[in-house]
Amino acid sequence: MRIVAVADTHTFEDDFLALPDGDVFVHAGDLVRAGTLEELERVARWLRALPHRHKIVVAGNHDWCFVRERERAIEILGPEIVYLEDEGCTIDGVRFWGSPWQPEFGGWAFKLPRGAALAEKWAHIPSGLDVLITHGPPHGIGDRVDMVGRTGCEDLLAAVQRTRPRAHLFGHIHQDGGAWSDGATWFVNVTSWECERDPTVFDVIDGDVRMVQVPVRERRLSRSASRA
Repeated sequence: MRIVAVADTHTFEDDFLALPDGDVFVHAGDLVRAGTLEELERVARWLRALPHRHKIVVAGNHDWCFVRERERAIEILGPEIVYLEDEGCTIDGVRFWGSPWQPEFGGWAFKLPRGAALAEKWAHIPSGLDVLITHGPPHGIGDRVDMVGRTGCEDLLAAVQRTRPRAHLFGHIHQDGGAWSDGATWFVNVTSWECERDPTVFDVIDGDVRMVQVPVRERRLSRSASRA
């Protein structure tokens, strides 16, 4: 299975000159900017027109329409686009799980206080996943913001280390896209930074994840570094 993944397109999706072909297209959140249904309608038309046989979407902090008018937003996506909010799906034997939450910062959508509230959400992540999709990053991996430092969620990192998905996809942090492996899980910030950064492409073959296209240099983590 070939998976093509992006995040943080913010309605700039038409700026992709060409998207790699694949079996599954994943959008890890921030499809829109202002969070309106009108924006989502335009993005949904783009998603449905993509050649990929399967499409999976997780909401991000800009995607207010999935909070304020959830049923209508899912209806706009249509039955051919799978929306995951603390739930999973299986495609051709490959197990996916998606969740939109991030640590609280500003008045954005899908924000919760660090600590117990987020840990409760991550407790629902099952073991045995092939691909975990969240909008926000785990702490210490693909979460660096200039002049701020590390912004990811400590409890999300603990959940990933507990459940050990083969790949953990996320976005949200535009400045730290890339792919890192600790030997058990590939951590991949698939941000496209309003389509200035190319999609990430990887294959799942017999349960093994093989990176195909990562728009920045891949880096390998030691187990101790992944807990930084």
